[in-house]
Amino acid sequence: MNRQAPLCPVANACAAARESHPVAARYLVGVSGGRDSVALLHGLLGAGYRNLIVCHLDHGLRPDSDADARFVARLAAAWGVASEIGREDVGRRSREHRISIETAGRDARLAFFSTVAARHDCPSLLLAHHADDQVETLLHHLARGSGLAGLGGMQPLQQSRGGGLRVIRPLLRVWRSDIENYVALHQLEFREDPSNRDPRFTRNRVRHRLIPEIEAVFGRNVREALLRTAEICRGEDLYLQTQTPAPARELSVPVLRDMPLALQRRTIRAWLKLHAVPKISFETVESVRSLLDGKGAKVNLPGNLHARRRAKRIFLATIDELSPGGGENGRMD
Repeated sequence: MNRQAPLCPVANACAAARESHPVAARYLVGVSGGRDSVALLHGLLGAGYRNLIVCHLDHGLRPDSDADARFVARLAAAWGVASEIGREDVGRRSREHRISIETAGRDARLAFFSTVAARHDCPSLLLAHHADDQVETLLHHLARGSGLAGLGGMQPLQQSRGGGLRVIRPLLRVWRSDIENYVALHQLEFREDPSNRDPRFTRNRVRHRLIPEIEAVFGRNVREALLRTAEICRGEDLYLQTQTPAPARELSVPVLRDMPLALQRRTIRAWLKLHAVPKISFETVESVRSLLDGKGAKVNLPGNLHARRRAKRIFLATIDELSPGGGENGRMD
């Protein structure tokens, strides 16, 4: 492979990663074969990372998807790093679980990366998400009514769902145009995935329709401002996390009442997560919070669960526990 040319945003970002992520350690690198992940792999090697395992999952969504897998395997071999290639019928996963193709793909990749990580005793995963991806994530979460955690977008370093992987995103402040310039400069080969322009996928509509329309309305490039918003939200969310008490098995009504509204909601959400309540939404949190005003003693929750208030405490109960003879006939506060 070519030696690094004068430093550019991609090379700078990969070099900066050495401050927090030692080059001698072992890392998984997610490589789809596309421009972004090929640039990341090249940049990491140029920054001195050698103990890398390239991971590629064939989603089986296109007749020629196996060509991407072969390309990644050849690239890894040519650049002197190990590779792990997997395959998953993401379309079938989507149908069986009744989830979108995008969600099925994310779930399949997480499962694949987790399996490879366990096999190699290597929990650190490098991914090529960049600044444009971050802006698109913010807009997607904004449209869903997310709080600070969602508006903060992806984190440069975070634990995966379930905590099995340590996900590192060195390029999160590098723009797509910088990656394109880097690939052109180093004459890197990559695979084009036609699904990246398929309007059936929400992210593509955000990228190719929504953002250009927003910029046309405002008459300027708004991406830097949106990226800054994500960073502000992420920082404030991290601070509020430090102010939120660790969840207990039951909630104290007087303690919750004395909290600011933001901490009430965060404490309740943490409590619901502790009890593995599924599909926690803003409405779920607010329904539990409504128990603080003393007008009701029970609210329904997803998963056939209930939040119950008794003797100045809020606790979780199942339908069986609330049925006659279930033992919940005590005094309400």
